[in-house]
Amino acid sequence: MGNGDIRVRGLAARAGGWSARHRWAAVGIWVLFVALAMGLGSAAGRVDVKDSDQLKGETHTAAKIIEDAGIEEPASETVLIQAKDNSLKATDPAFRAAVADVVRAVDATGEVTDVTTPYDTDTISQDGRSALVQFDMKGESDTAGERVEPVLKAVERVQQEHETLRIEEIGGASMMKTFDDAFGDDFQKAEYSAVPVALGILLIAFGALVAALLPVALAITAIMATMGLMGVVSHVMPMSDTANSVMLLVGLAVGVDYCLFYLRREREERQAGRDAQTALRVAAATSGRAIIVSGVTVCVAMAGMLFTGLAEFEAMGLASLMVVAVAMVGSVTVLPALLSLLGERVEKGRIPFLRRRRRGGNGSGESRFWTAVLKGILARPVVSVVVAAGVLLAIAAPAVGMKTQNLTLDQEFGDSLPIVQTYNRVNEAFPGGSEPAEVVVKAEDINAPEVQSALADFRERAISSGASRGPVDIKLDDAKNVAFVYVPLVGGSDLDKAGASLDKLRDEVRPATLGTVDGVQAPITGQVAGSKDFNDQLVGSVAPVFAFVVVFAFLLMLLSFRSLTIAITSIVLNLLSVGAAYGILVAVFQHGWGASLVGAEGVGAIVSWLPLFLFVILFGLSMDYHVFVVSRIREARLRGRTTKDAITHGVVTTAGVVTSAAVIMVAVFAIFGTLSMQSMKQMGVGLAAAVLIDATIIRGVLLPAVMALLGERNWYLPKWLNRLPDLTHDEAPEAITHKAAAADEEEPVRV
Repeated sequence: MGNGDIRVRGLAARAGGWSARHRWAAVGIWVLFVALAMGLGSAAGRVDVKDSDQLKGETHTAAKIIEDAGIEEPASETVLIQAKDNSLKATDPAFRAAVADVVRAVDATGEVTDVTTPYDTDTISQDGRSALVQFDMKGESDTAGERVEPVLKAVERVQQEHETLRIEEIGGASMMKTFDDAFGDDFQKAEYSAVPVALGILLIAFGALVAALLPVALAITAIMATMGLMGVVSHVMPMSDTANSVMLLVGLAVGVDYCLFYLRREREERQAGRDAQTALRVAAATSGRAIIVSGVTVCVAMAGMLFTGLAEFEAMGLASLMVVAVAMVGSVTVLPALLSLLGERVEKGRIPFLRRRRRGGNGSGESRFWTAVLKGILARPVVSVVVAAGVLLAIAAPAVGMKTQNLTLDQEFGDSLPIVQTYNRVNEAFPGGSEPAEVVVKAEDINAPEVQSALADFRERAISSGASRGPVDIKLDDAKNVAFVYVPLVGGSDLDKAGASLDKLRDEVRPATLGTVDGVQAPITGQVAGSKDFNDQLVGSVAPVFAFVVVFAFLLMLLSFRSLTIAITSIVLNLLSVGAAYGILVAVFQHGWGASLVGAEGVGAIVSWLPLFLFVILFGLSMDYHVFVVSRIREARLRGRTTKDAITHGVVTTAGVVTSAAVIMVAVFAIFGTLSMQSMKQMGVGLAAAVLIDATIIRGVLLPAVMALLGERNWYLPKWLNRLPDLTHDEAPEAITHKAAAADEEEPVRV
């Protein structure tokens, strides 16, 4: 192969060439950028999403009233006192003695306020066997979980003194502490274990420590820089812990993938006999370009989350978009500089048992396994398309009956925690009592006779309408002219029935009572209301998000490959991949097929935010493989190969790197599938299954079979579309390596 200086076209090739020539400057600029981003983020601090910004609608209005009034709602706690058999009632002396002991015990801790007994508030169950002692935690509700332990221990001591009764505490603070103790480190451990897993797979893929460390190091620095940028950006668009975790997940996946694509191409060119400088320039012009196309497409997909109007989704979308952009820039700038600096030293730290196997390769980067598979696929493309598409449609079929909802406590955590059983007992004895609707009433004078009369009417009609069995509790804040009305909803933890009760309150009871007083605001919030408002807003955002992602991804594919056919097939194949992921989620978590294998028995529904989240994330990540494989096929076609030969060459030469990238993604996502929370488990299983399907059935079977059937029609572009901008900037390696040195005025790459 010829060597020499090269004229390059395209942003990625120019960036790679400049970085390789000015390698110390490129590395220095990257280090400075990461340090500056982290420093600015640390100095600016992170602004988190406020309760009032979480949702639109009534939930938002209620939170805004509370926020504007400067009211800090305390964390409320409840102690359930319940006879273990029918021989004891709440009116019996022994039961009353237990209630008095609970009140004294919690009061003595000095951590509580506003303690009420069931005899004052009429919180005694219809069968007379259960009663509730209620109180608020002192201090800020966000940190109440840190102060609730003495109260929990005090209640435990009372339980030991009354063996005939069940005495258990539940509430915002106690649940916060229980979940932090049980699962607080769960997510963090998964995040930390993702990096070693990725590094281990890269070691196997490259067989050398230095080569394996490069993608991980670049991904981590991209994540660090993005964390800093999130702090700065949060002053314009608030961020959250969830957005931070999703950013880390996406950043590790794409950061490692992009470096893997680039590094494998550079090594492949060197194994083919090209010198180091030419191999690096070829990798910049080919894999570098594929990274930019893929990165921009992923960014567009992530931007789809900004159309939901949901603060958490907007934060996740922006954080993911930023980390993909940073990882993309790092891959086409600092990576060529590092490879130029390291030269042959990139092979340092060879793994002994892998050396012999890798030396036995043919040096072409072609996969023997996929060569054999493709031979059969291309010999019978119609059969391959029918079988592969049939399998994917069969996997996707269960998604037709998908049921989404915000998971209840027992669905999210199962019955592994005692507090979940307490939650169920409270809901059974006092339907809706553990998660009542909360009416936030704002008036010019909350003590005005007409307002007080309306509040009394609301309390009465809430029960007479059948929306609640009571007791309806009213708390006044005279100084702020705000009242809080707590209404236990009939239906309890059954969200469908509780939702119907909520609708009665909103559509019937409120207009007939509080709605008759001028100047009164009375938005209804709470757990059930928040879930309903969230779902309504999510459903309303599906169409615009879907349209935005699909249309812009189609346009990017059209401009990047200048082929109408490739743009259409890329969208169809990605939708098939997402549909298959939905089908697996429904089969496992809703129908329970194989649920015991992942610890998901009895969930019966998909968490409501997941389908849209998965669509955006998967549509973006699927483009990684698609762009990389199709770019290689198109490159081979431009070199003069027939379409069939180009397909074979493109798939078999990329199979190794796509497999390695997919294994890393599947392994990282599967870690999240092991978490205890069902929502995180569903996210991990859905992402892992989709990536596995995408890298095997979609890219390994369906894509080559479809392209083989289409033949020359793969490159079809109507004449009227020729006026579109040309973003191809292709240079085949042979053209690059044989460019005359005299035709290139650029300084040669130094390696």
